[in-house]
Amino acid sequence: MQFNNTQKLGILGGGQLGRMIIQAAIDFDFTIKSLDPDPDAPCKFIAHEFVNGSLKDFDTVMAFGQDCDIITIEIENVSIEALEALQNQGKLVYPQPSVLRLIQDKRIQKQFYKENNLPTADFILTNDRADVSNYKDFLPAVHKLGTGGYDGKGVQVIRTEADFAKAFDQPSVLEKMVDFEKELAVIVARNPSGECKTFPVVEMVFHPEANLVEYLFAPAEINAEIEKQAEDVAIRTAEAFGVVGLLAVEMFLTKDGQILINEVAPRPHNSGHQSIRANDVSQYEQHLRAIFDLPLGSTIAHSKAAMVNLLGEDGYSGEAVYEGMNDILAIEGVHPFLYGKKLTKPFRKMGHITIIDQNFDKLKEKVNFVKEKLKVISRNE
Repeated sequence: MQFNNTQKLGILGGGQLGRMIIQAAIDFDFTIKSLDPDPDAPCKFIAHEFVNGSLKDFDTVMAFGQDCDIITIEIENVSIEALEALQNQGKLVYPQPSVLRLIQDKRIQKQFYKENNLPTADFILTNDRADVSNYKDFLPAVHKLGTGGYDGKGVQVIRTEADFAKAFDQPSVLEKMVDFEKELAVIVARNPSGECKTFPVVEMVFHPEANLVEYLFAPAEINAEIEKQAEDVAIRTAEAFGVVGLLAVEMFLTKDGQILINEVAPRPHNSGHQSIRANDVSQYEQHLRAIFDLPLGSTIAHSKAAMVNLLGEDGYSGEAVYEGMNDILAIEGVHPFLYGKKLTKPFRKMGHITIIDQNFDKLKEKVNFVKEKLKVISRNE
């Protein structure tokens, strides 16, 4: 497609992912409109136009999309019916509503992997809490809500029969717990012309309480064979969905060397934040290239990198204060990205820190320093 920066892009969601999409879009001089239910969402002051409204309300999303040429998302929990109607009007909607339908419900998502011969952990679909108790021989397992879960919410570990009482009392999926070596992720981009490119495999470390990514390393410490296997699975998954835009594929590397898909997200993702500093193009620029059907950029990494999620400290709520910022800014290769959220609360994502260094041991030292020194607290504590 010929480059055309007169098209207006509408983003459903005005959080940090939307903010970083807009920051990349500025370089292309794209016009951006953003919709979010939070009147003070991070995108509010940097979008050309900001609309405060529900992402799930059909009429709100329909009205929002009327003057947009291309519509994308930064969160999956949106009105798919409205996106389908906008698509029928001739709007370009990426990721496509059909992809969102497959992904929005984890039950359908898991069945999709099975039907398309994509590797994933064994699973059982459950209807309610009582149903879960029928599968004591399947334990230990992870119980995930079919719909509505995000950032670790809507996930329960069921280790023994004693845990059945905390199982979700609504349609969910019970996944066999995987004895894994590492948790990996690959972000793959695909444009309408079918061009596909992956970012280097990253290794994720999850926060023990918040159940979301605490930090990651890029590239992952894996051998070339595992790296190729992970990239191949990511490409096969994107092509099976037929997705246009980005697809983040979270994976388990099992102790016997298998790659199993955990979950996917059809949008920019936490596992690609470091690409802004570490790669030739960032995941945000690549997403724009993909949905505008432009040639995809090189994903080559110029440096080893890490990303530390900056979460609100436990026990603090109120106006955010960034304690230790001067200490980390004094270190070479440390780059903070704050999300424009004025109020902090425990484990809220307030920003991230990208850290680069050609030496992996020094990179780890910097990660530990940043984790120790930088804290998000509040004025009223």
